[in-house]
Amino acid sequence: MLAYTYLKQGQFALCEKPKPQLKDNRDALVRVTLGSICTSDLHIKHGSVPRAVPGITVGHEMVGIVEEVGPNVVSVKPGDRVTVNVETFCGNCFFCRHGYVNNCEDPNGGWALGCRIDGGQAEYVRVPYADQGLNRIPDKVTDEQALFVGDILATGFWAARISEIKPEDTVLIIGAGPTGICTLLCVMLKHPRQIIVCEKSEERIRFVQEHYPEVLVVEPENCQSFVSQQSDHGGADVVIEVAGSDDSFTLAWKCARPNAIVTVVALYDRPQILPLPDMYGKNLTFKTGGVDGCDCAEILNLIAEGKIDTTPLITHRFPLREIEEAYRIFENRQDGVIKVAIKG
Repeated sequence: MLAYTYLKQGQFALCEKPKPQLKDNRDALVRVTLGSICTSDLHIKHGSVPRAVPGITVGHEMVGIVEEVGPNVVSVKPGDRVTVNVETFCGNCFFCRHGYVNNCEDPNGGWALGCRIDGGQAEYVRVPYADQGLNRIPDKVTDEQALFVGDILATGFWAARISEIKPEDTVLIIGAGPTGICTLLCVMLKHPRQIIVCEKSEERIRFVQEHYPEVLVVEPENCQSFVSQQSDHGGADVVIEVAGSDDSFTLAWKCARPNAIVTVVALYDRPQILPLPDMYGKNLTFKTGGVDGCDCAEILNLIAEGKIDTTPLITHRFPLREIEEAYRIFENRQDGVIKVAIKG
């Protein structure tokens, strides 16, 4: 089968590999019908994910059809259309029982697919702990509607949930890339008083203004003063940092009012500095870490009810055999790209 493979730092290639086989009674084999490219895949390519294993098939955003299940799998069966969770989790350890599935104690727990074990930019993918990692797609939800459920939409849902957003809040979201837009959609479900998006790309600013006209948009250089003017207490009540740029982490805490919540979703290419003397007295609460993707069933129901729609994010579509061209466009942000769908 064709599989897009991490060869070494800076190099991916489309390779021929054997079709995966079940290794455990709790595994499932999924035929990938639609996948996507995530910025995290680029982080692997450029060496920003040290635990990524050379030789693995990359890709962790996918949907497909179950082809085979192990004897202990009970929640899905061959023929089911499913989303695939970016997180691998056992469901039984301390962290899983408390909903912190990103920290599953299994050796392959957390982000494994497309990082430490073979992922889904391929014709087939083996999914460990299939009862936890797969969710059946409702009949009236298309593959494109469900494509981002297991990763960036779960990330946005998690970020909105842990940010403790209240109806009277002003919420600042830094970054209007794919994860930023998914976060925006999930924040909108909380109905805060005001949402501000900070973005520097003219194309992405236009995208937000076109699709979400009720949201205020500001560029980074004007963000701190704009947020202060729009807020009742000198800054945002909640800041969600999704950009992951050199300056966005600093911007996040500077735009927060005293005693605000700052939720850090972004993955950075280099360490960030927490200048505690400069922050003294702001009494900020920081929430950090990877997605705890345990809300996929709820997200699928919200999509089926018409309350979340991520399909406008898909701007380009390619077959798997042309994935290198898809990567070139996505990595270089060409042709107005936001997300690319890869058809298996």
